[in-house]
This record gives sequence, C-alpha cells and structure tokens, in this order.
Amino acid sequence: MPKLDMSKVPVKTGSIYPPPYAEMVAGRSSLRLGEAGGLTQFGVNLVILPPGTLSSLRHWHLAEDEFVMVTQGECVLMQDAGETLMVAGDCAAFPANVPDGHQFINRSDAEARFLVVGSKAKREVVTYSEVDLVLTVEAGQANYTYKDGSKWEGAR
Repeated sequence: MPKLDMSKVPVKTGSIYPPPYAEMVAGRSSLRLGEAGGLTQFGVNLVILPPGTLSSLRHWHLAEDEFVMVTQGECVLMQDAGETLMVAGDCAAFPANVPDGHQFINRSDAEARFLVVGSKAKREVVTYSEVDLVLTVEAGQANYTYKDGSKWEGAR
C-alpha cells in the first residue's frame, strides 16, 4: 500500500450517539486512516478536537483494546482516578474489559489531535460511565440499551 494521501481521506463528523448525547461531542471529527488504507483487523483514526470539545462520552470497551497517542496540542484524559494532562507525544493504553471509562477534553485554545488504534472485535459492548447507556455492536449493527439491558427509549 502506498503512502496515504491525507487530502483524500474522508473526514467523519457527527456521532452515532442518540440525543441528547450526540450534541455533547459536536465539533469533534476524525480521519478513518485504517479504513483508507484497507485495514480490516484493527482501526486507526486521527481524532481532531477543536477547543472546548469532547472526544466521546466517558466509556470503556468489553472486547476491544484501545491505544491513544497525542500528536498535536494538548487535551485532558478523564478517568475514574481523575484528570491527566496529555501533550504531543504522550500515550495511553486502555485494555479490554477494564471498567474505567475514559474520554479526552480539549480545554486549550488550540486544536488538539490524537491517534487512536483499536482492535475490531466481531462483537463489542461499550459501557458509558456517567450516563445510563450501553452500546452493542454486532455484524456492523449498533444497538443501544440501558445498563439494565432494557431497550433504549431516550435519556432518563
């Protein structure tokens, strides 16, 4: 595979989160580098966070490992233990099935970027630490439920 032409990698904006959670990550975007390179066994995304934006809701993965490296600017990593400032070159690893939700927040006045590498499990369950929401992805289909397993019918 030749060098990726970054000008031709599509920018993904928006979120698959249901309302009102999608609005919480407004402004965030990413470049799907793994897909652009034809990778199928793991994902590689360059996440772009303008000032004041969140990367995601705080979450953890049941089946997928996740690795992050800040490539530009600075952001704050939020976890159960608190906040950690992350600057260009800093890395973090999130092993599968460790229920310590994470998210990144750009509190600076400049754009931040970080590379995310994650495994692509055939079935994945994502639990959101601070809201009553669970995402199950199987065969490419996303399904939201409450933490008790009942069908998602909106924030409660």
